[in-house]
Amino acid sequence: MNSHFISSIAVLFLWVATFGQSTQKPITPNFVVIVADDAGWNDVSYNGSEIHTPNIDWLAKNGAQLNRLYAAPTCSPSRASFFTGRPSSRMGIVAPISDKSNLSLPSDVTTLPQALHQQKYQTALFGKWHLGLNPSSGPKVYGFDYSYGFLHGQIDQYSHEYKNGDPSWHRNGQFITEKGHATDLIENEAISWLKTKRDPSKKFYIQLSYSAPHFPLQEEDKWKKPYLKTIKNNSRRDYAAAMSHLDYSIGQILKTLKKQHLDKNTVVIFMSDNGAMDKWIPGNQYQGRHAANDVLGSNFPLRDWKTTNYEGAIRVPGIIYWKNKINASLNKNYISVTDLMPTILTLAGAKSIPPTVEGKNIWNSIVSNDSIPNQEIYIRGHLQESITEKPWKLIRTRHKNSATVFELFNLEKDPEEKQNLILEHETLANKLKNKLEEQFQKDAKEVNLGGE
Repeated sequence: MNSHFISSIAVLFLWVATFGQSTQKPITPNFVVIVADDAGWNDVSYNGSEIHTPNIDWLAKNGAQLNRLYAAPTCSPSRASFFTGRPSSRMGIVAPISDKSNLSLPSDVTTLPQALHQQKYQTALFGKWHLGLNPSSGPKVYGFDYSYGFLHGQIDQYSHEYKNGDPSWHRNGQFITEKGHATDLIENEAISWLKTKRDPSKKFYIQLSYSAPHFPLQEEDKWKKPYLKTIKNNSRRDYAAAMSHLDYSIGQILKTLKKQHLDKNTVVIFMSDNGAMDKWIPGNQYQGRHAANDVLGSNFPLRDWKTTNYEGAIRVPGIIYWKNKINASLNKNYISVTDLMPTILTLAGAKSIPPTVEGKNIWNSIVSNDSIPNQEIYIRGHLQESITEKPWKLIRTRHKNSATVFELFNLEKDPEEKQNLILEHETLANKLKNKLEEQFQKDAKEVNLGGE
């Protein structure tokens, strides 16, 4: 009896245990999706960071670590890809939506919360939206029954204003003024919703999209204190404090699920929207109230920073946890953020997936750790494009006034992308170039070239 047959039998038994017999109504879970903002590969302690993240580590220890989860290089594209199950470049979103931009998700693409409505789910978003900077293109328009937080990409943690002074903090599309740190407010609103505002007769999907650890870093001394002796750089210490604050908040959400007897049937997904930035020079942002940060996150040992298509920007920490349904595991499959929408919808009982979705349902690979065949991951940022087919990754960098540059890396042998093998593997490189160009031609012709 070969190992593949045994694995298939194991998946069948788990499916029966999870979803019941065909004559019974399938068991569908609740979903809690937690998104950190700009947290790097080496900013969670389960990946070796000096930052303490015990609650995130608990999820990693008891769930499936997505060791090769790929997102977009910046925040709006990652969120667009997650909510639609397709590369954000198809919709003309290749950079953060910023300043006074009117760019938003298209109205003719079914979003994850809209599709979950068809399964009778309640949907709520707490925190960052960043897919439309006005209430007219806010979360409600795209399927969230309840929303609270901020519309823009970055905010002052206490005034909750965007960097140019525009209002951003809202509840259900109405701008509001509140006191408190954004991390605490997002946590408190989510807990209040879980305890008193949801319909207990319905399943729910909620997303907590934190501002942490994105700059500006404005943390109380209690969050910095654990790092006074271990982290000498003030900026890195402030960043660590933001991660600790975030981790504590996640712990409070997990405790609430348990107290509300929701923990047994709730899928918890944790991820970062992209890799970390190295530093921040604010200039006149926030009217000059915030000092520069010379050190922020860490993507070690991965290459480069947010905005590029190197691993440090697009390979992000990711975890899926479901009590007694997912075994603790290290899943080394190459998984795209676009795969999460069809996976969630399948677990929610959807019989079909919206036709615009390009990602795959990866649930079997999560529960059995089976390999995902023919997985092709295309990512277009505003600086580069890349296509990945295990173990190879091709990056294209286009220049206005000079020749296009191609780089080819074997990610299994060279995860730090130190050795460009483009000349050694010409036939393979040409094959990937053609595939990348095919994907590129499917993208929207007009793209957003703004900054965050």
